[in-house]
Amino acid sequence: MTKKIYQPLFDNDNPPSEIFFGHEVFLPNTTTPSHSHPWGQLQLITGGILELRAEKKRFLSPSQYAVWVPAGIEHESFIRRSLNYCSMNIVQPLAEPLPDYPCLLEVTPIMEAIINDLKQRRISVPETEEDHRLVKVLLDQVYKAQEHEQFLPNTTDKMLKPILKDLELNPTTEKSLKDWAQELHTTERTLARHCQDKLGMSFTEWRQRRKFVYSLHLLRKGMSVKEIALTLGYHQASPFITLFKKHAHCTPEQYRQKFSSAIE
Repeated sequence: MTKKIYQPLFDNDNPPSEIFFGHEVFLPNTTTPSHSHPWGQLQLITGGILELRAEKKRFLSPSQYAVWVPAGIEHESFIRRSLNYCSMNIVQPLAEPLPDYPCLLEVTPIMEAIINDLKQRRISVPETEEDHRLVKVLLDQVYKAQEHEQFLPNTTDKMLKPILKDLELNPTTEKSLKDWAQELHTTERTLARHCQDKLGMSFTEWRQRRKFVYSLHLLRKGMSVKEIALTLGYHQASPFITLFKKHAHCTPEQYRQKFSSAIE
């Protein structure tokens, strides 16, 4: 049964600081109903996937990315599996250098280290000179973080919608773009063009990203790297490890060890 939560940590009219943080452990099947804040919010997670909807866009974000939601933007999120969560709330004018639209920002090692330190010490509002300096470094890292529109973009395109829906439900399906073209009575070239135009990437790239997201779930279930590779349709582990390192910047085993303390 879905558990709905929405309990703001701070009064919307009286933010406690120019930058403040919220730390939570979300249980599986947790939703945050649609809401907004008078400040910008960077949402960071550990060990899972954050699904967030804002401005009619769906963001599916692994822990290597943070979701940026500007002030006043209505948004809602859904957590399918347990994860550790941190919100970095940034009040104007400090949020002005950041995008005025929702997007993903890459989490750098420095950002990750500082967030983990603040989370372990349960720091919501920096008070000491040391913590103020630490948060300033974090903000500088956020300002220059690489921006991505969406990790797994979606579309309402009539041709692509059934394909993406099937890959969401069956990420290990072996159906090719050619197979889909025959099923949808069109050409492979036409579908490829639609993918590039509507998703901003090729069908192969979208499918690989979906496999990567699914592999995080399989890792958390305790499957071995070889088992995951075979499940995803690879004949050996090395291509899967290459795919994983491309997006996670570490091997599957390193990722498992890194987030082994995350609550299941």
